[in-house]
Amino acid sequence: MSEDKKAGKIVGIKGMNDILPSETPLWELFENTVQVVLKSYGFEQIRTPVVEATALFSRGLGAVTDIVEKEMYSFTDSMNGDELTLRPESTAGVVRAALEHNLTYDGPKRLWYAGPMFRHERPQRGRYRQFHQVGAEAIGFTGPDIDAELIMLCQRLWDDLGLQDIRLELNSIGDAEERGRHRTDLVAYFEAHHELLDADAQRRLHSNPLRILDTKNPTMQEMVNGAPKLIDYLGEESRTHFEGVQRILRHSNVPFTINPRLVRGMDYYNRTVFEWVTDQLGSQGTVCGGGRYDPLVEMFGGKPTPACGFAMGVERLLELMKASGEQYARQQCDVYIAHLGDEAQLQAFVVAERLRDAGLDVVLHCASAKAGGSFKAQMKRADASGAAFAVIIGDDEVANNTASVKPLRGDAASNAQQAVPFDEVTSWIVDQIVDGGEEYEHDEHDAHGHEHDGHIHYKH
Repeated sequence: MSEDKKAGKIVGIKGMNDILPSETPLWELFENTVQVVLKSYGFEQIRTPVVEATALFSRGLGAVTDIVEKEMYSFTDSMNGDELTLRPESTAGVVRAALEHNLTYDGPKRLWYAGPMFRHERPQRGRYRQFHQVGAEAIGFTGPDIDAELIMLCQRLWDDLGLQDIRLELNSIGDAEERGRHRTDLVAYFEAHHELLDADAQRRLHSNPLRILDTKNPTMQEMVNGAPKLIDYLGEESRTHFEGVQRILRHSNVPFTINPRLVRGMDYYNRTVFEWVTDQLGSQGTVCGGGRYDPLVEMFGGKPTPACGFAMGVERLLELMKASGEQYARQQCDVYIAHLGDEAQLQAFVVAERLRDAGLDVVLHCASAKAGGSFKAQMKRADASGAAFAVIIGDDEVANNTASVKPLRGDAASNAQQAVPFDEVTSWIVDQIVDGGEEYEHDEHDAHGHEHDGHIHYKH
């Protein structure tokens, strides 16, 4: 809990942000697009707890990783003494759930998740203490085809979101025996250049030397560039797997760059690793990362089971969407109903429910703590709502058994409002939407042909 001492107010915790109503339409657009794309590849959603046993992460991620050493929110349960942690990532929890519930008993599984993660680090743009990830885990698949499919899934998502300034970097970190031989030579190389290592590199030298390759320290770059490359230590099986991934990507016209210094921060990775990076977000350039993690199920006590996955940072991708220049309009509703008078209010409720029955999103004007009950004030609210139509009901409309309907968007907004019988308001608006061509869109099916909620929305 954080308190503003001067004002006496309790405020949010630093790095754990509120997502306000003005921001949620962009989040919803992202989340809906993600769900459609993942479903189109056969992935099923899984939801795991926010709190897990601390041992899950210390065993799975590696006790000497930055996440476990510095960043986890861990505590002792006051009721029973259990050591618990707010999840810093979700792969470990998904694999734990798959193993605990024997999800792969009838064959491999494609799973996806979305939700908040927690890491205690210095907040900055695109990097928060509570942040959100979307991820996919393919458990039980052996070949390079699933690695390539996950990468292509990401490419489709960037395309559907209109994101262009994201590039793919690819590497293979081989298997344990190959990494062992490389590690021996890597440690020897760094020991020979010990005077160039910064404090972090010296700390990692014997515990996790691979992470030194990922350093951002400019004074170490030339020395690190000359270090032994893991890709040169790959055996025939690892090399064949990596070439298989590249072959599929090339054939599918997915551009990539092999980055021999690319490693991942968790101990469970092997073979294929990849990152999607951008230059648009400063130092927080990685928006999605993943790879193969065949050892993890066995590390948790299960039978050897191959697996591959990725996780993407939602906040960073939303920053990219905002920077793309495309306008993501906020739309609260399809129809705003303005009314004045007791009888008009009763009729407005009837009209609103009929419109909702037809699948339209409707905001019915209700009394406000602030002034704003006049028709002029209500029409300002109607315009601000993003609605395609305003339905206006007053004493004259009640007397004539009609509503005044006014288009608010596009070319149709120049048309004068029309008197429409109460019983025909719904069909009149739906007909306008259907006949409006590209000005309107119906959400029953999206661009991929998947069914949605049947709602009709004005297209901004």
